[in-house]
Formats: sequence, structure tokens, C-alpha cells
Amino acid sequence: MPDRPLLVYDGDCGFCTRSVFLARRLPARSGWAARPWQELDLAALRTTVDRARHEVLWIDADGRIFGGAAAAARLLRATSAPWSWLGALLTAPVLSSIAEWAYRRIANNRHRLPGTTPACSLPAEQRPAQHPW
Repeated sequence: MPDRPLLVYDGDCGFCTRSVFLARRLPARSGWAARPWQELDLAALRTTVDRARHEVLWIDADGRIFGGAAAAARLLRATSAPWSWLGALLTAPVLSSIAEWAYRRIANNRHRLPGTTPACSLPAEQRPAQHPW
């Protein structure tokens, strides 16, 4: 298990890597790390390549795994106000459903967003399993 919360993202997706770059600039309330799933032993983190290809993951220090909008909410909750407030709001019952819908919509269309790479347009199961280097 990670010694601090870990954000697991798609390192082959330009939109994802830029989003993490911006998230790292938010004022942190607690320490967290971010790593591309292609560089991790996902089995040791008790998750799968299929899940990591499908959504961003937040793995807390206790090993609990949150995916998609719930992972984004956990990330925001680890920052200072006002971002932490937004993260708390995104976990409210009605808002969490809306957030998950929005997350899925963005994830499914990330190949159309600025900063994407060719890997973004591939279906999740066809994206590269590891970096070519």
C-alpha cells in the first residue's frame, strides 16, 4: 500500500497528464503523490490494468480505491479551501451522480479535448499497457 494517497492516471494521455500537472499546483492540505499506471505494479495496489485504463484512481493510505469522479473528489478534498469544499460537494448523493456522469462524458471524449495524444482516441482495452521506453 502507498504510504500516502496516490493518484493513478493514464500516462499516455496528454489530457490526463496535463490535468495532473494542474492538480499538483493546487495548495495541498495533505500530501499525495501521482503516478501513471503504466509505471506501477497494479496488482500490488490491489487493482487491475483494465480499471486503470478505464478511469483515474485514488488509492488512500489504507488501500481503499476510488475511481472516476470519486477519485477526483478525493483529490480535491486533499487540497485547501475552496477546492476541498468542491471535493466535499462532489461526494453528496445527488451531486456525485452528476459528477460521475460528467466524468464519464469527459473520459469518453478526451480524444477531442486539447492536449490529447493518439492513445486517447483508442478504446480503453487497446491503449498501450506500458510506456515504450
